[in-house]
Amino acid sequence: MIQLIFLMICVIFGIIVYLSGALDLLGSSFVTIIGMFIVITRGFNWLAILLLFLFLGSIFTKFKSDYKRRIGLKHEQRTVKNVVSNGIVPVVMALFGNYAGFIGAIATATADTMASEIGVLSKPVLITSREHVKPGTDGGISALGTAAGLIGALIIGLTAYLVNVSPELTHSLLIALFAGMIGCFADSLLGATLERSGLFNNEHVNLSATIIGALVGIIIITIGA
Repeated sequence: MIQLIFLMICVIFGIIVYLSGALDLLGSSFVTIIGMFIVITRGFNWLAILLLFLFLGSIFTKFKSDYKRRIGLKHEQRTVKNVVSNGIVPVVMALFGNYAGFIGAIATATADTMASEIGVLSKPVLITSREHVKPGTDGGISALGTAAGLIGALIIGLTAYLVNVSPELTHSLLIALFAGMIGCFADSLLGATLERSGLFNNEHVNLSATIIGALVGIIIITIGA
């Protein structure tokens, strides 16, 4: 009965996401399916971490939206491609019950989203050359964006412990911090090189970054164990 209630919550959340305009219909449907899968295989506490990422992403995407439009940054509605590129790795980690990889992947996605959405409010530099670039440039980083990414990663780590996804607070915070920030910087590096050269698109970069974040999380817990 409880699981059925959680499954209904997934459906309701998917509808809310669609009606809010955060995702298109296919993307919202896929989020719902992902949510149901995680609830069935691991429980609602694991899903709560993924929902937190989506919530933070939605909030900070809309943060200072007028200013972002004035400087030429247009927010396009996210699609199923965005959901897959950010969500497929956490789903795989949930399937295998690997909480370290799960936290690492979501911490990376959260850190990258917050760094991107907050970092555009400052003057970024290209990660590869340190030259000043326009806000929103692929591979651009800033102190403000890095701080926002750090906070986002730590929020995921703390929440993972509080909802009992991670059994130990220190490990949870270390995984989120290191995996999230390494994955976030990897995203910027790939953006400055492969994406700017046209070899990767944004979804390729996001997928690669979450894979790196998951691997870092697994390495951290392996070493710690």
